[in-house]
Amino acid sequence: MSRATASKSPARETLAPGAVTSRWLRFSAWASFALNTLIIATGGAVRLTGSGLGCPEWPLCAPGSLVPTQELTYHSLIEFGNRTISGPLLIAGLLVVIFSWRIRAERRDLFSLSCVILGLVALQAFVGGVIVWMHLNANLVAFHYVVSLVLVCLTAAYLARMNEARGKRVSVVPKPFGIATHVSTLVMAVTVLFGVITTASGPHSGDATIQRDGVDATFMSHVHSWPGYAALACTVALVVWAAAKKLRPLPWLVTLLAVLVVQILVGVYQAREGLPPFAVGVHMVLATLTTATMTVAVLRLKRPVAEVEAATATAK
Repeated sequence: MSRATASKSPARETLAPGAVTSRWLRFSAWASFALNTLIIATGGAVRLTGSGLGCPEWPLCAPGSLVPTQELTYHSLIEFGNRTISGPLLIAGLLVVIFSWRIRAERRDLFSLSCVILGLVALQAFVGGVIVWMHLNANLVAFHYVVSLVLVCLTAAYLARMNEARGKRVSVVPKPFGIATHVSTLVMAVTVLFGVITTASGPHSGDATIQRDGVDATFMSHVHSWPGYAALACTVALVVWAAAKKLRPLPWLVTLLAVLVVQILVGVYQAREGLPPFAVGVHMVLATLTTATMTVAVLRLKRPVAEVEAATATAK
């Protein structure tokens, strides 16, 4: 097959000019995003089932054993399952760094981002061990979750940038719209922060013997809802604005609105039903998807200069 024929293959026609075409890099990047999302779900299962100390030691699960022993309960299997994901997560992050290194001359942005992601994954593994040593300290658990959210956002950003051309990027939306989007992002961040505090002060501590105190969970649930509704209002305004002006971020803003509506409905349900564990777990995962979608929507405010010039040339 000639180079000219290969360049017209269907697999490459869906990519923007200058986007990463390495299949192994793309697979590793998607695996990194999926595993970072999955470990939040399994981490939530650990906490919501009271399995935080199912493996009472770290890095071993039990004294003298890396895996759960017969003396331990099903909580050990849940906790050990969550720990097991850390291995593939580190491997995926390392592969992304290796493959990004190969194209570092053309895509230094991707290489730098991959190094940050791998560093945070390693930090998460260490913090997880410290949490066990500190018997599920509420502040450390909250920090652990926030870093996981940051990781999901960074891996989502990597996927978004991977599909774009390299080089300088320019804004493709009106300046007021860009400002409004960033304000909405701030409101979203505040919502997530209050959500983390609410969960940290709630009844699902991760172990039946651990009791939370300090912040009133009922009060925090109301405080958490206020910026949540504000984020919804901001998102609706952005969708209407983007639709009227046919702006580039519109598809991702519509997706964000859909996920956010479901997130709010689940939040209202769990608050009225006394925080059922399954609903809380769904709420945690939806928060992950919401922040990831918001990240991509923000990145769509700009576009590589090379793509803008190519689009202009095609229009002519």
